[in-house]
Amino acid sequence: IETMSLTEAFGEFRTGKTQLCHTLCVTSQLPRSMGGGNGKVAYIDTEGTFRPERIRPIAERYGLDTNAALENIIVARAYTHEHQMTLLNMVAAKMVDDQFRLLIMDSITALFRVDFSGRGELAERQQKLAQMLSKLTKIAEEFNVAVLLTNQVVADPGAAAMFTADPKKPVGGHVLAHASTTRLYFRKGRGEQRICKIYDSPCLPESEAVFSISDEGIIDAKE
Repeated sequence: IETMSLTEAFGEFRTGKTQLCHTLCVTSQLPRSMGGGNGKVAYIDTEGTFRPERIRPIAERYGLDTNAALENIIVARAYTHEHQMTLLNMVAAKMVDDQFRLLIMDSITALFRVDFSGRGELAERQQKLAQMLSKLTKIAEEFNVAVLLTNQVVADPGAAAMFTADPKKPVGGHVLAHASTTRLYFRKGRGEQRICKIYDSPCLPESEAVFSISDEGIIDAKE
C-alpha cells in the first residue's frame, strides 16, 4: 500500500475488507527486508469489527511475537462521526512521538450514514466527510504513513436500469472518490474465493487478483 496517500477498499459485507485490515496490521510491522513497514499501526474502528484474537494466528504465520504484534496496534472505537474526528486528532498527536506506518479507518462512511439521513442532510454530510478526508490526507503526507479506508456499497438504481453487470457503487460520492488515490473493489468469487479489482489508480492498470480468507488472514486463492 502506498504511503502518503489514501487507499480505499469498498465492497459488500463478507468480501474480505476487514480481513485485509487485520492482515495489514501485522504485515506493516514486518522489517523492510520482508516487505513490511517496520512501524506501528493505528486502527479506528467504527463498526466494532476489530478482533485482537484474529491478529495472533496472522502474527504466527509471519513469525512475529503475538503479544508484541498486538502491542504495536492502537485501536480506538468510534461511535459518532464527531467522535471519529476527535480520535483522528488524537491519533495524529500519537504519531508525533512514535513511528507509525499505517492508519486504518474501518469504515469511513458507516457513522456518516447513521448520523445524517435523507437528502436534506446530504450537503452537510459531504462537507463533514470532506473535512475528515482532508485531515486524513494531511496526516498521510505529514507522517509518511499509508492510510487504508474501508467503505460500504449501495445499490445504484440508475445502473440497474441500464443493465450494468454489477449495479453497486461505493458510498461517499465524488468527495470520497476524489480524495482516495487508489480504490480497490472487493467482491465475492466462486466458493470461498474473493476478488479484488483495481477500480481507480493513477499509476496501476485496471486488473484483478483472486484471494481467499483463512485463519491466517488473506492468503493466495485455493483452486
